[in-house]
Order: sequence, then C-alpha cells, then structure tokens
Amino acid sequence: MNYKRLGQTGVKVSSLCMGTMTFGREADRTACAAMYKRCRDAGINFFDCANLYAGGESEKILGESIAADRDEVVITSKVYYQPGPGLNPVGLSRRHMLQAVEASLKRLKTDRIDLYFLHHFDEHTPLEETLRALEDLVTQGKVVYTGASNFSAWQIAKALGISERHGWNRFQCIQPMYNLVKRQAEVELLPLAQAERLGVITYSPLGGGLLTGKYADESPPAAGRLLKDTIYRRRFGEEWVKDVARRYTSYAKGLGLNPVALALAWVAHHPAVTAPIIGARNLTQLEDALASLDISMTPELHRELSSLSPAPPLATDRNDELAE
Repeated sequence: MNYKRLGQTGVKVSSLCMGTMTFGREADRTACAAMYKRCRDAGINFFDCANLYAGGESEKILGESIAADRDEVVITSKVYYQPGPGLNPVGLSRRHMLQAVEASLKRLKTDRIDLYFLHHFDEHTPLEETLRALEDLVTQGKVVYTGASNFSAWQIAKALGISERHGWNRFQCIQPMYNLVKRQAEVELLPLAQAERLGVITYSPLGGGLLTGKYADESPPAAGRLLKDTIYRRRFGEEWVKDVARRYTSYAKGLGLNPVALALAWVAHHPAVTAPIIGARNLTQLEDALASLDISMTPELHRELSSLSPAPPLATDRNDELAE
C-alpha cells in the first residue's frame, strides 16, 4: 500500500479509501467486519462515511469496526442531509450542523471526526454561517479537518477565500465524482485542488457498477444499482455512456485485466487524486478493488484508456489550445 499526505495536513492516508455506503445496507455486520479486517490487512487506514448512509447505520457499524484501533485510522463523515424525518431535514445551517455532528459522534462512538465534509452546497444558508460553524467544531475538537463534497469549483474557491479572510481553518480535501465516463472534474475541480494543495478523494470510480463489466454482456444481471436506483440510472443511463463502458470492458479483457481494478487504477493515476473511494458488498468485490494496487498505470496505458471516452471541454472553451 502506498500512502499520501492529505492536503496540507501532514497526515498520511492510504492510496485507497474504503467507502462504507454499503455498510448496513447491502452488507450485514458479518460482511462488514470481514471487509474491514481485509482492508486493515491490506494497509488501508482511510474510511469514508456519511450520516445519510443506511439511515445512520453505516456510521454505527463503522464505529464498531474502528473501536479497537481508532487512533490508527482516519475516518470521515458528512453533513447536509438528515437520516430521518424532521422539519429541517437538510441544510448547512449552524443549528443543523451542531445537531448533526453530535449525532454522528454518538453513532461512530468516537470523540472526533478526522475529516468532516459538507455533503452538498446549501444555497439557502450564508456560506459564512456554515464555515463559522465548522471553525467552532474544529476549535472544540469535535472535527479535526474539513472538506467539501459535490461542490463546484467556484463554491470551493469562495469558501477558501472566506476562510482566509477570517483566519479560519480551510478545507483540506474535496470529494468529487470522477470516473472514465464522468470526467467533468478534470476541467476545474482537479486543477483547483492542485493549485490550492487540497486532498482529493473521488467517489463512483466504477460509474455505479457500469465499469465493472457486468452490464456489458448480452445478458445483464437481474439486479444491480444501475437497474433499481433512479439516481444512478439518471447519472449513467445515457447511451453514449453505455457505449464507452462496452468499449472499456472489451479493452480491459483484451489486456487480461480486471475491469474493476483497471478503472480504479485509471482514476488513481491523476496527479490531483489522493485516493479513489472503493466500495464493496462482500470480500469478493473488495478483492477486485484491491487488485488495482498491482496495476502499473503507464502514461501510454492511461492515454489509451482516456481515448475511450470523450474528454470534457476546456473551462475557457478555447479548443484551439488542445492542438498544442
């Protein structure tokens, strides 16, 4: 396992981050315990979670898993959504954030969250209020570092500017979607992260399962996230996305490589990426993801893989610059 420093924190994290969205949902406690142990045996010390996952059950299971080696692992959680009913179920108001962090700490059975993400931008709450609440949580020791997930580049840049102006702790990490068919992060998010020395952990590196190869066969599976989840169907349901996935799967198999491992290795190759977030329902799926560590992603291989999908347009739309 390779380790990288997370943003400007000085903290070293594994080059793969284990996502726990399946904990308590597709994976029961026995499967979660086995996967956690395998991750630790492989050298993974980085675990991503959110209060929303499985209605809060994911945090509970992660908390149980890390109890014996809490100081050896780096954990994340998120705030914006609320895992339950209420009059104010979403948002980044100070009130909501203070309630959410206490609930997450209780479920995780820990006194601090190492990396606390804003899960979504809140257009109804002043960013200053949100960032001041984060600063207070850091000062209180309940949160160690902060980050943003699903923010656009301008929203992150604005937050960094506000934090700088007030002398508050700044974001140390961002969490965008990034995979071979969803490459928008290449335009501004990843360059921003490099320029500002932000850590980057990317989600959906397999395109919701699309890049695993199981949907490329003539007889697709009877069940799966892309079949039953409306969000994932909207996200990855366009025909050109499916065409890219078919070409990619054929290419991976032609090389004799596991499509899961190769897709993860492609994401991890980007110089801005600290760690792709892997996910699994069982040990078999986890082993496929861990196999990415054994792939040598040469510049030539990366270019060939990248050519299988359309690159996003430049931020300035100066296509003439592509010829240089």
